[in-house]
Amino acid sequence: MTTAHDSTRLRLVILTVLVLVCLLVGLAAGTVPLSLGQVWHGLWRADTSASVIVRDLRAPRVLLAFAVGGSLAVCGAALQAMIRNPLAEPYLLGLSGGAGLGAVIAIATEATGPWSVPLAAFVGAIAAVALVYRLSVVAGRRLDPRVLLLSGVVVGSFAGALMSAIIVLSPAAGIRNAFLWLLGGFGAASWRSLGVFAAYAALPLAIIGLNGRNLDLVALGEEPAHHLGTDVDRTRRVIYACTALLTAASVATCGIIGFVGLVVPHAVRTVARPLHRTLLPLVFVVGGSFLVLSDVLSRTVVRPLELPVGVITALVGVPLFAVLLRRTMA
Repeated sequence: MTTAHDSTRLRLVILTVLVLVCLLVGLAAGTVPLSLGQVWHGLWRADTSASVIVRDLRAPRVLLAFAVGGSLAVCGAALQAMIRNPLAEPYLLGLSGGAGLGAVIAIATEATGPWSVPLAAFVGAIAAVALVYRLSVVAGRRLDPRVLLLSGVVVGSFAGALMSAIIVLSPAAGIRNAFLWLLGGFGAASWRSLGVFAAYAALPLAIIGLNGRNLDLVALGEEPAHHLGTDVDRTRRVIYACTALLTAASVATCGIIGFVGLVVPHAVRTVARPLHRTLLPLVFVVGGSFLVLSDVLSRTVVRPLELPVGVITALVGVPLFAVLLRRTMA
C-alpha cells in the first residue's frame, strides 16, 4: 500500500514539474527570447519592459494552448473508449472538419459577437457526428470502429473541400486569412479568447470526467456494459455531445489542430493503464503540455516567422498514426 501511495505521489510531482517547465518555456521562448528572471519580473512587476510581452501576449497564449491541448486530448481518450479504437480522435472522426466548416460559414456571412463563431462551429461538429453515424448505419455496421473511422475521414475530407471553396469564393473581408487559421495557431490569443474558451469547455470537461466509470465499462464492450448497469446509448450521446462542444470551442478559438487526441492518450497508456477516472486528468495535463511545447516550436523554429501549430502536431502525429493503423488493421 505504501509503495503504491509513494508511486502516485512521485507521478504527481513529475507531472507538476512537467507543467511548470512547459509553462515557463512557453513564457520565455519567442521572437524576443526572455530569461527566467525577465519572465519572473514580467509576471509580477508592471514597470519592466518584459511585462507587456509576458502578461499581455505570452501568458494568455500559453494558458490557451494548455487548455486547448488538454481538452483535445480528453476528447481523444473519451472517443477511443467509446468506439474501442486507438485511432479515434476528433480530427480523424470528422469533428474538427465539421467544426471548421461551421466556423468558416460564420466568418463568410460576417456573423458578429463573441459567441457566433463558436456556436456555428458546434453546429458543424454535431452535423459531422450525425453524418458519420448515418454513414455507418447505411453501411449496415452501426458504430463499428473501422467503419466509423473511415466515415470520419470521408466527412472530414468533404468538409475540407467545402471550406476551401467558401474561402476562395467568399467576398467577406478577412476570409482569405482563414487559410492560416485552418492550420491552427495561437497568434490571436488574448485573455478574452481564453475566457470564451473556458466558458465553453468547463461543463463538457466536467461531464466527461463524471462519466469515467461508464467509459471504463463501455470500453469492455456493449454487452458487458449493459450487464453491469450502464446505459450505453445515453453514455454515447453524452460523450459525443461533449466532445463535439469541446472540439467546436477549440476550432473556433485557434483553428484546426489535429492529432493531439491521438498522440497523447496513446502515449499515456504506454506508460500506465489507469481507469478513466485517473486517465482523463493525466491526459489533460500531458495534452496541455504537449501543445504548449508544439506552440513554442511553431514560433521559434523559423524565427522571426511563425509556423502554424497544426503543422507541428501533424509532423508528430502522422507517423504515429501510420504505426497505430498498421497495428489495428493487422
